[in-house]
Amino acid sequence: MFQSNSGAGAPPVSFDYSPQFEDISLSVTGSKVALRQTVQLLHKLGYAEPNDWSKPQRKKEKWVIVLIKRLRIG
Repeated sequence: MFQSNSGAGAPPVSFDYSPQFEDISLSVTGSKVALRQTVQLLHKLGYAEPNDWSKPQRKKEKWVIVLIKRLRIG
């Protein structure tokens, strides 16, 4: 009369605690002096090493640098 299907219909439980990572891209545009000061400030704050940034590239009248950083999410 009554049937017991233990676990039937229950969603599986996941205990995956492995860290998740995501790449982000940060670009800074301005004069070479402003770019240098920004890189130095972010280095002082412990965000990125100066050598992690791309070489400055000309973008119209200004310059641009890019940082690609891998962040731990969660």
